[in-house]
Amino acid sequence: MGRQKEGQESVAAAARPLRRDAELNRRRILQAGREVFAARGLQATLNDVAHHAGLGVGTVYRKFPDKQALTECVFSEELGEIAAMARQALAEDDAFAALSSFLERALERAAYNRGLRELMHHGAVEGTGLAQARREITLHCESLTARARAQGALRDGVTEADIAPIAAMIDAVMALPCSSELWRRYLAIVLDGLRAHPKQTPLPTPGGTG
Repeated sequence: MGRQKEGQESVAAAARPLRRDAELNRRRILQAGREVFAARGLQATLNDVAHHAGLGVGTVYRKFPDKQALTECVFSEELGEIAAMARQALAEDDAFAALSSFLERALERAAYNRGLRELMHHGAVEGTGLAQARREITLHCESLTARARAQGALRDGVTEADIAPIAAMIDAVMALPCSSELWRRYLAIVLDGLRAHPKQTPLPTPGGTG
């Protein structure tokens, strides 16, 4: 009985380093995936990720059965971090400054991440983690906008529905063949246009009918 217990303990002790190594490899693959997709976009392959990670492609496939599984995991983390930024912004006292800061930080992530921009633009990758992170970002953006409106900081007519199109507009500037920082100029112009002013012109209604 004693020998059997000792044998079981030895097996368990040997398994722990193997589990640690497996988790280290998984994190290594995820970090490589983040870097490769950021630089090359969603067209990058699992072979590209394996090479960047310094691992055999078989090791990558053992952790992630296909590229879809890896991209879902990578971008669930990316969007989760952006959701955390929005959640943190809700704690700021100045609601307009919080909304502005969040938009700039989130768009800065996208400016240097080709894969993230492709994901947000085309929505080619889906999954439970991605959907949850998207919902959280949307809810926090709605709260940030509502707080800024309640504080009288937004011009009349601006709603939560305007935030996603504004982000898409700045994304279009990022795609221009010019300075990689030009988007900051136009974000500043747009944000200034969102501020409340004593005199305002009516905002066109969605679809340009107003």
